[in-house]
Amino acid sequence: MPRRHVQLQPSQRVPDGPAVDVLVREGLAALRHELDIPDDFPEPVTAEATAAQPRQVGADATDISFVTIDPEGSMDLDQAVHIERTPDGYRVHYAIADVAAWVVPGGAIDDEARARVETLYAPDGRTPLHPPELSESRASLLPGQVTPALLWTIDLDSTGEPTQVDVARSRVQSRAQLTYSGAQNALDDGSADDVLLLLQTVGTLRQEAEKRRGGITLPAPEQVVEQQEDGSWALSSRATLPVEEWNAQISLLTGMCAARLMLDGGIGILRTLPEADPRDVERLKRSARALGVDWPDGASPGDVIRELDAAKPAHAALLTDATSLLRGAAYVAFDGEVPSYTLHAAIAAPYAHTTAPLRRLVDRFVGEVCVALCAGAPVPDWARAALPELPGIMATGDKHAGEYERGCLDLVEAALLTGRVGEVFEGAIVDVRADRAAGVVQLRDPAVRGRIEGADLPLGTDVRVRVVQADVATRTVRFEVAAPGTGGGAT
Repeated sequence: MPRRHVQLQPSQRVPDGPAVDVLVREGLAALRHELDIPDDFPEPVTAEATAAQPRQVGADATDISFVTIDPEGSMDLDQAVHIERTPDGYRVHYAIADVAAWVVPGGAIDDEARARVETLYAPDGRTPLHPPELSESRASLLPGQVTPALLWTIDLDSTGEPTQVDVARSRVQSRAQLTYSGAQNALDDGSADDVLLLLQTVGTLRQEAEKRRGGITLPAPEQVVEQQEDGSWALSSRATLPVEEWNAQISLLTGMCAARLMLDGGIGILRTLPEADPRDVERLKRSARALGVDWPDGASPGDVIRELDAAKPAHAALLTDATSLLRGAAYVAFDGEVPSYTLHAAIAAPYAHTTAPLRRLVDRFVGEVCVALCAGAPVPDWARAALPELPGIMATGDKHAGEYERGCLDLVEAALLTGRVGEVFEGAIVDVRADRAAGVVQLRDPAVRGRIEGADLPLGTDVRVRVVQADVATRTVRFEVAAPGTGGGAT
């Protein structure tokens, strides 16, 4: 997910900016070399992107007043939305960039995308899945240009449940490029138009539907790292805005509809997640009791997690522990016989990735399968032939992306504390090992997480900790519990 811009306080800035800037840039370059992250696209890929023309053009849907809602500065716009009322509920129009219209199967762009798998994000820039000549230009749903898209039309009843679904190739034109903060401000100050107001209405209905299904959403803040205008690096903890959650619900709705189409059609690829092990649920309940977090009788993990506030140390600790419920995500392809397990447990329904084809490889294939199924046409050979390979490709790509993102965060966390070994900071223990001799501490300012060692660590409580190690070269930060009354600099 793209890093989002956040206003930061001066105390969150890295000390000794120029010197640390060199360490961070050198460290990021070393990390990219270590993980074999490409710098640029090979010349044949760029040449093919520059010369590309849409291979398939759909019906004219430029009369629909689409808008995009993305992080500030985004250019690779996958999704545009329009919502209207109907006599029985709502109609969601969701335009998804038609990457397959531009990419020749087996061509240079296709081969490169299968090697890259997904767009990678770092503090000093992105490593895109597709060449920017397409992904940030003609294939992107930028405002004012007519762009090939897969147009999803999803009718919902008054409770927000889908009653009819269709997807077909179309030509669309976005009217405006909105940012999350701008859209939220418009909703808050009363200046929002009908599309944003209906996004709030439908998004809220879909959140209520998620509760009814028993879905789990972890409301954990996002660690955000960026370089500021003055050249310093910054790290903060950022909670998502309500409009982001409503917008995400439209994407989830589309992914659920895609999964249903493919299951009914007997061909496709799902994103699955096994149901939580009952032993993990019981362990989470015990953690809640130990942390003083209420777990009412009969409440599901989703019910409890939904009410947590990550700003509270005990809640943050329980959220960290709750990630154990969401392990084992995978991609499952099928052609003919439907898989025995089709559920994404966190969504509490079958689900497929289909709304981010500019930034994730599998979405292009899911979209193509769904278009064919809705048209009653055969799935193209190039898409059908790729299905068996995609689960392995995506698993490798997801692992690679996770290593890169974690490495970037570890690097900047170490940079934030360079030269501050021995100083004492305020934080909270958010995770501990079974023997309570080691765990993870979350600092208040800067928003650093790091390993802490000590006896009987107080899970979920505020604590003063001393920096023991901050090494940019090894991307390592370690702390120890500070004795009461000790200082050293930070508060």
